[in-house]
Amino acid sequence: MQTTQNNDREFFDLLSTDAEKAFEWLFRRYFRELCQVVYRVAHDEHLSQDLVQEVLYELWRKKDQLTVSSSLRAYLKRAVLNRTLNHLRDNRKWSLEERMPEIAIEESDTADALRSEELQERIDAAIDELPERCRMVFVLSRYEELSYREIATELGIAEKTVENQVSKALKYLRQRLLPYLKGGLLLLTCGWWG
Repeated sequence: MQTTQNNDREFFDLLSTDAEKAFEWLFRRYFRELCQVVYRVAHDEHLSQDLVQEVLYELWRKKDQLTVSSSLRAYLKRAVLNRTLNHLRDNRKWSLEERMPEIAIEESDTADALRSEELQERIDAAIDELPERCRMVFVLSRYEELSYREIATELGIAEKTVENQVSKALKYLRQRLLPYLKGGLLLLTCGWWG
């Protein structure tokens, strides 16, 4: 704990006197570790480096407003995980049809295609509304298909907490999305939702 506090103090002291050196220090100190955090979720080395660089660049841009309530290390890990989850959500490798086979979508039918696109937007919006930790756990569980144990290890929380967060997310998503589904029963029977 003392080392973490010393590192944080060193960074913020340096930031107040020489911002460029502070970010050079930050990059040397945390870049590799943050890339590993992203890689465990995204499984892509180049993407991991890009996402970490984006987070560090954003931090640089907002250096004058930087407020860290936890440790700097925890703040950076949370920032790269959020960026990674947003990237995975926005660039997902799966389609609605693959994840929800119970919803029959015929691409030739324009009305159905529009409804499926609208549903996907509603799903994305509902997931974005989840509290941060709940959203992280849900995305890692359902999009990245990590086990509860893997998620617990990755986020440094108990497996029971992961289970509770997934349950909380599923309950919220069922309630939020029920009106948008045919007859309201399909989400309840789809394996992805429970």
